[in-house]
Amino acid sequence: MEQIVTDTLAWAARPPARRDRRRATLVGAALTLLVVASGCTGANGGSGTSSGPPVTVSVTGPLCDQLPAGDEPGNPGSLAGQPADQALQWIPVLTTFEAAVRATGLADELTGTPGVTILAPTDDAFAAKFSRTNLDELLLHDTDELRGLLRDHVVTGSLPVAELVDAGSVTTLAGTRLAVTGQEQGARVADRADTVCADYQASNARIHVINQVLGSLPTTAGTEDDHDHTAH
Repeated sequence: MEQIVTDTLAWAARPPARRDRRRATLVGAALTLLVVASGCTGANGGSGTSSGPPVTVSVTGPLCDQLPAGDEPGNPGSLAGQPADQALQWIPVLTTFEAAVRATGLADELTGTPGVTILAPTDDAFAAKFSRTNLDELLLHDTDELRGLLRDHVVTGSLPVAELVDAGSVTTLAGTRLAVTGQEQGARVADRADTVCADYQASNARIHVINQVLGSLPTTAGTEDDHDHTAH
């Protein structure tokens, strides 16, 4: 837990880089607890900038113009040489997904696999799927269950969105078969999730930001406990 707190706080301390015209409605009370409970500072991992020659990376999707670009920290080119778990820290709409990766220990699996495709739901997608209490429980206690959910968002092989569409279907690390169809310049996955900013590159991965949470866990957003949190 102490390491998760340190890593989460380090991410929060980094430059926001136009972080929020579409700021997620939910980071979860558990994420707040992870930050507030720690007095630690300092960054772990990459700086969000490249030390080598500039790398040109083209990302596509309706959300891309609201994310870091140009020479801003976290721009797509600056993430190309970073391990997947560190690259996730610099995509501002993936704070919940990135925290879940750290809470479950999935970072080791992502970085230890020669190539992976990560279908990463936005913070808004998590807010639409889980109540705050449910998400807190997953992050703090039910981490095995959460890890299973995350593995339903990871595919072996570093696949650009065009190759995902050409494949027609892919199998996740959890063993789930996902149908993939073309959707404008991106892809629709499992007949419900669309890529909203596709083709981020990391040193061992492609990261496609999607707008829905996949997997079979029940939807709990909008339940009574969610309203209670809002009231307070």
